[in-house]
Amino acid sequence: MSRQLILDLPLRQSQGREDFFVAPANALALATLDAPESWPQGRMLLIGPEGAGKSHLAQIWADTQGAPVMSAEELTDEAAPDLVRAGAVVVEDAERVAESAATQAALFHLHNLMLAERGRLLLTARSAPRDWGLSLPDLLSRMSATANVRIEPPDDALLSAVLVKLFADRQIAVPAALIPWLVTRMDRSLATARQLVAALDARALSENRAITRSLAAEVLDTLG
Repeated sequence: MSRQLILDLPLRQSQGREDFFVAPANALALATLDAPESWPQGRMLLIGPEGAGKSHLAQIWADTQGAPVMSAEELTDEAAPDLVRAGAVVVEDAERVAESAATQAALFHLHNLMLAERGRLLLTARSAPRDWGLSLPDLLSRMSATANVRIEPPDDALLSAVLVKLFADRQIAVPAALIPWLVTRMDRSLATARQLVAALDARALSENRAITRSLAAEVLDTLG
């Protein structure tokens, strides 16, 4: 069987509120982000594992607030005043500020400016600040005092919805019965769901095969 050339094209991932599936695992996080006026000192840390939907939730919040979204490693002291003028800021992967003294100092500066101007600061991270490896004591103190909300491990309904969305983002039609079949056999992780759908897409394209239970079983074996 001939193999097809696979082009590594960027995917269109829907990040609107209408594309966010609300489940017990993320309902509290969504409700918390929907009420920023209740955040202590205008700060909130959204914690969850890789692929849990933190970026999607953060983008929904950023859209409602008109907030710029920055990755932690992009932070600089020089950028902080412009970010503060927006009135609300999202810092993604906040744990990565620990990679350098400069980014730690920049986040500390941004935090203090946002507090002084009564702006709102949303941070996302995979773990609590005590696990980031921060070397700046004042920043560790500020981050540890920041209110947080967690995205919990996904249930069957959320995993199913995410699989459906991931296939749709790639414009792939799969049998409806395949989704619950995958959910009962895959690791219970949204990161695994992304990896699985990407692997199924690549395998189906390279071998010119439809995505069936047989192909899915083969791919699951390779991921295990």
